[in-house]
Amino acid sequence: MQKAKYILFLALALLVLAFIATTAVGQKRVAESSPAQQPLLSEYKGVRLGMPAGDVATRLGQPAQHTDDQDFFVISETETAQIVYDKNQNVKTISVDYFGGVGAPDYKMVVGNDVQVRPDGSVYKLVRYEAHGFWVSYSRTAGTAVIVSITLQSTRK
Repeated sequence: MQKAKYILFLALALLVLAFIATTAVGQKRVAESSPAQQPLLSEYKGVRLGMPAGDVATRLGQPAQHTDDQDFFVISETETAQIVYDKNQNVKTISVDYFGGVGAPDYKMVVGNDVQVRPDGSVYKLVRYEAHGFWVSYSRTAGTAVIVSITLQSTRK
């Protein structure tokens, strides 16, 4: 039973990532920060972009799933994190999902106040911090099974 619950949870997380990818492609407005603007969010539980993969487990514990290029962590029943590594084994992407929105930070703490909340309650905004070498996005799905996804990704090669 526990294994089936875990597989369902993992499948839901993968669906959320697919939704984020499709939503991001369809966005027409992408916020651009000024070089002087400081990011509102630049890490997750001490995990930062560019951090060596070996340091991630120190912050998040052992991953539920591990491959050479990414780790998947189950933080709680309502929170998961996916950490993707570059070819040098440094953190390239941090993606966190909050099921039911439980524990998710308010979008204002992630992408600022200038966010259009759609009539169905869904939200999406991406902010680029070119001077800092990354972007951050906030996505909240509509409906009764709300999922909040926050993603930070390096733009440096």
